[in-house]
Amino acid sequence: MRTRVSPFADYERPAMRMAALMGLPALFVFSHDGIGVGSNGPTHQPVEILASFRAMPNIRVFRPADAVETAEAWAIALEARDGPSLLALSKQPAEQVRRETGENLTRRGAHVLSEPDGARDLALIATGTEVGLAIRAERALADQGLRAAVVSMPCRELFAAEAEAYCASVLGDASRIAIEAALSFGWERWLRPGDRFIGMQGFGASARAEVLYAHFGLTVASIVAQARDALGNSRS
Repeated sequence: MRTRVSPFADYERPAMRMAALMGLPALFVFSHDGIGVGSNGPTHQPVEILASFRAMPNIRVFRPADAVETAEAWAIALEARDGPSLLALSKQPAEQVRRETGENLTRRGAHVLSEPDGARDLALIATGTEVGLAIRAERALADQGLRAAVVSMPCRELFAAEAEAYCASVLGDASRIAIEAALSFGWERWLRPGDRFIGMQGFGASARAEVLYAHFGLTVASIVAQARDALGNSRS
């Protein structure tokens, strides 16, 4: 079935909860995964809905970055026999951040998309369309002499099930900035004291996607400023 992961997804919540409770391999495909849904306003923007489904036991919530990760998530969902999967897809165009289609990297929940030469100064951790934003921020930081890794985290549930050593290798020891067009609830598992979150602090507004992203600070300039501030504080 396919619908919006906006608050309208709550109409399907009872069925999804029963599928999770019974361990049924159902697949739920949603659009409207963030604030970039056009001028429909906050009634259509799932700023808290992703967190609420991630809180549901025995369900995998995928927010893929591009077509490659979407195909990988689809394959995982079709293979699953121990519970349902939710694919949260964007309404606005997503940047193509991956080209290789060999190993299914989404299967591990999170993976390093870009690693700098030399030790990391920080790690940018993102989901969905914000992964493309993180890639552009990484380039801007590199122009300023700062080395950032980009981590795509399409499925927290799969990542949480990985070995501690793998999780540590992906996240690294450097400062972390998480980027998602939703509330920060749940991100505290992957962020430490002093790390940053760039996303929503409340409900959205009504405007075009690019206007909203600029208004709420989901921009390259904002990420660069937060990164420089975080690194300045950590080195002081």
